[in-house]
Amino acid sequence: MDKYIYDDKNGLWYELQGDYYIPCLILPTEKEQPIGLWGQRHLHYLKEYHRLTYTNLLTSGRLNEYLAEIDKQAKDMFLRLIKQMSEREGVTKQLKTENQMEWVGRMNNIRSRAVEIVNAELIYS
Repeated sequence: MDKYIYDDKNGLWYELQGDYYIPCLILPTEKEQPIGLWGQRHLHYLKEYHRLTYTNLLTSGRLNEYLAEIDKQAKDMFLRLIKQMSEREGVTKQLKTENQMEWVGRMNNIRSRAVEIVNAELIYS
């Protein structure tokens, strides 16, 4: 009995494993791109709550590219929000030199709000 067979009807190779022939499927190659914190969070979200989208991206070879783009968008949005909020609320370098503890507290508050906005708008939607 042959270990591999070719099916002319669908153009797939099959491998004998035990008593069954299993299709030999290979995922398309994808350009590796670094995925940061935001991309990892979105990946976890997709795996947990949107399995179909995750599977479609994975099998089409676009998952890494998609996550890298989400990561870039989230990072840009996060930095832009921090800058806008700190300017609007008067958290400046001058405040940092005059009262470091107040500056740290206010910046932490701004960062927390920015994280929540990015999560709600991009990561968990």
